[in-house]
Amino acid sequence: MHLLLDTHIYLWILADDKKLTKAARKMILEADEIYISSATIWEASIKARLGKLDVDVDSLVAEIKANGFNELPVRAVHAARVRDLPDIHRDPFDRILIAQAMSEPMQLLTADRNLSEYSELVLVV
Repeated sequence: MHLLLDTHIYLWILADDKKLTKAARKMILEADEIYISSATIWEASIKARLGKLDVDVDSLVAEIKANGFNELPVRAVHAARVRDLPDIHRDPFDRILIAQAMSEPMQLLTADRNLSEYSELVLVV
């Protein structure tokens, strides 16, 4: 299984946060490949700059490789796919992650139940 991690799931992994369920940890351990979108770093950068997130963005970037994860760039096909998504969720970062998961395809691991309305590729934990 190829997993794309939602931003909060990635942050929870790095912080070893108790919000990351046993089921999520199991899926991550059993995944063939794990991807972190460049949109996740973009989102964290904006939120850190605005003071909404206390995180070292350079560390987030370094931890992708350090954890054996793969970086998933935002490509033109991903951006174009957003156009076809229904307005279930307005967050542009979540929408690009959904578009990436659907385009590749891969499973998106998230704790946001609203995202499951987009596709069976969304795994809510």
